[in-house]
Amino acid sequence: MRILLVEDEEGLSNALVEIFKKNKIGVDAVLNGTDGLKYAESGSYDAVLLDIMLPGMDGISVLKKLREEKNNVPVLLLTAKDEVSDKVTGLDAGADDYLTKPFSTNELLARVRALTRRKGDIKDTSITFGDLTLSKKNCELQTQTGKAIKLSLKEFQILELLFENPHQILTKEKLIEKIWGNDSNAEYNNVEVYLSFIRKKFENLNATVRIRTARGIGYSLEDETR
Repeated sequence: MRILLVEDEEGLSNALVEIFKKNKIGVDAVLNGTDGLKYAESGSYDAVLLDIMLPGMDGISVLKKLREEKNNVPVLLLTAKDEVSDKVTGLDAGADDYLTKPFSTNELLARVRALTRRKGDIKDTSITFGDLTLSKKNCELQTQTGKAIKLSLKEFQILELLFENPHQILTKEKLIEKIWGNDSNAEYNNVEVYLSFIRKKFENLNATVRIRTARGIGYSLEDETR
């Protein structure tokens, strides 16, 4: 595994590099967004850890540029901001996950493992439910008419679980366990944020498929035509 760390706080960057090396994870570190984009464009990394506030080119701009170039490398945003709007902006720009500073070493490593594990698991197969098809090869959600919309890695992971277990209620605990891992500090809010984005994509595709909320329990995938 090799990751790219784009973090302008040199002390934090050096500390993170040592943590990754100690855990036998290959890492390249750069201190500004301009270099971060150049390195990420090489296609040499299994994941990118990207700070939002960067000199030269901010993290959101780097992320948008990568996605415009059809570069689907998993991106974990690192940010000192804890506002929901900042998280939403990052996810809208194509981030796969986010982590708010300060964070624990175990939390960081768990998020990185989750990102890279899913990247390696995706095969050239698809799952269909109702009028939607989940493409594992392209990480896309497609309609029967051929309309398609890109998914972030976490959106894809959640939908994969729902598509594989239609009509079954999946609890928030189960989603966190399967996607973020048992050693993660992810909270219910993480699940809710991604489900909100998925529902908006369903609406954009005019799909009959819906994610139904079982209040106080979890979520299930349903087809409104049935």
